[in-house]
Amino acid sequence: MTITSQARSFDKAAASYAANRPSYPPALLDAVEELADRPLNGARVADVGAGTGLATALLHARGAHVIAVEPGPAMASQFRLTLPDVPVVLGDGNNLPLASESIDVLTYAQAWHWTDPHKSVPEALRVLRPGGALALWWNDSDSAVGWIAAQDARLRRLFGADDSEPDPMARFRHLPPELSFVTRQVLWARSVPLETHLANLASYSDFLVLGKDATETFLAAERALLAEAFPNGTVEECYVVSLAVATR
Repeated sequence: MTITSQARSFDKAAASYAANRPSYPPALLDAVEELADRPLNGARVADVGAGTGLATALLHARGAHVIAVEPGPAMASQFRLTLPDVPVVLGDGNNLPLASESIDVLTYAQAWHWTDPHKSVPEALRVLRPGGALALWWNDSDSAVGWIAAQDARLRRLFGADDSEPDPMARFRHLPPELSFVTRQVLWARSVPLETHLANLASYSDFLVLGKDATETFLAAERALLAEAFPNGTVEECYVVSLAVATR
């Protein structure tokens, strides 16, 4: 990944990231297998930008022989606590610490956008075996849901982002043109305590570089709004996973 201060910001929130970030639904890995045209069971898989191991754990549970690649030392340490039996090496997608033609499936779970495609595409092609697959995915809040759209608007105002509504297909517009990707979107949801939802928000890179005081002010206002929307204290989070798979 391109090691910017924002990318590195996750290192200082590794434990919170592991505890509060959403994982991924089984249907996502079903789609990876379908679009890659091969089972994950028995495959040699490298999960790049693995973080604390959310995606890696699911790949491992599918029977894949996984190695994780993670640029952040604190995230890698948290990974080892979570998945002590899965190897993790320090490195990034622009210079993969992997042998050429050694990988069947190369995955980037919410991590490809931190790379420089001029470097990460050749690296992906180098480490993949002939017929191997590159799988990229992003997990975004589903802005088709009313309360999520309202929260997204507040987040855009806070960070000075574009006022336009998030486009669920936007992830696919920036895929490397030199690879032929097939795409799929997977809808899913999880129910979490309000404080887990807020802690998940606080683990976003934008908040990690915003600063403690401004973050706490925003989260306090969100807590009040969401307590009215979810009086039982359980937030129904809805997501869209955007998946793109290309074969070598």
